[in-house]
Amino acid sequence: MNFKDWFKERFPIDYDKFVEINERIFIKEPIPVHMKKWWYCMGATPLILFALQGLTGIFLAFYFVPSPEMAFESVRHITQDVRFGFWIRGLHRWGANLMILSLLLHITRVFFTRAYQRPREFNWIIGVVLFGLSLTFSFTGYSLTYNQLSYWAATVGTNLIKSVPLIGHELLYLLRGGEEVTANTLTRFYMLHVWFLPLFLVFFLILHIIVLRLHGVSEPEGFPKGKYFPFYPHHFYKIIIATLFLLALMSSLTIILPPGLGTPADPTVTPFHIKPEWYFYPTYRFLQLVPLKVGIYVTGAFLIAFTFWPFIEPLLSKKNEVRRKISWGVGALTLIITLGLTIWESLV
Repeated sequence: MNFKDWFKERFPIDYDKFVEINERIFIKEPIPVHMKKWWYCMGATPLILFALQGLTGIFLAFYFVPSPEMAFESVRHITQDVRFGFWIRGLHRWGANLMILSLLLHITRVFFTRAYQRPREFNWIIGVVLFGLSLTFSFTGYSLTYNQLSYWAATVGTNLIKSVPLIGHELLYLLRGGEEVTANTLTRFYMLHVWFLPLFLVFFLILHIIVLRLHGVSEPEGFPKGKYFPFYPHHFYKIIIATLFLLALMSSLTIILPPGLGTPADPTVTPFHIKPEWYFYPTYRFLQLVPLKVGIYVTGAFLIAFTFWPFIEPLLSKKNEVRRKISWGVGALTLIITLGLTIWESLV
């Protein structure tokens, strides 16, 4: 008995059917011709980066100790003592930044090509949820280094939650494990970062892909309709090239701009300048320009409108051309304000 027969006897699966299904789903899957353009392949980039984040995160978890006494020292040990530790940490750090950037580019492309239109409204909402989870991922991960800047950034960031109407104080207490940022906060951030957020993100990611596969990829205007090419080999090799490029880019950034350590967190000394990571710059600058409660309400209203935009847009006009102009105007205005606030905060 050869190995194939031996294996088939113990796992009696219809292998011919299994191969046929896999060929249809993965190898011969029809990809719209516009996907030959790199700009339209941004959806796979966050998925690649998330996989790399998971892999590097597992290596970091071998050494990280989530306690106020040992968190900073364990990060220092990873960076300076563990072989290739600085490289793994650098990949994880730059991977987080690139993941947020790629998601922003992907959302921008989807919005301006209006790929969220009926019947794909719910996949847009799932994408917004994935973006929010990724931001939370980055926020909790940044706080785990437990240096002076990350400690006070976590303090300021969680303080904003207190201003959320009705449930702000309860959310703050739940997230911090008390009134102040303490050992309980670090433990909760660690559990969120390595357990709860990955599970939620994987769930919504699978749901996002399932809905995408059910409806197919939206075909933008300006490309021939009904023309496709198989997933393998063209698109498959494109994903491989993207993965190798991202690894090379993150490695280069790690060598040129290696992850720093800063100074250990000191709750008794407030740094002169406290800034969040760059992807929070627009919100942070906006909240400094207006009264806090006004800023919270406006930000909340924007997030609700942004999330449910596919259902809001059809209410604005019955004519598709008018809706297109409104969407482009709203998108361009949002993009200009976001970039303006980001540049402003970076120069302050």
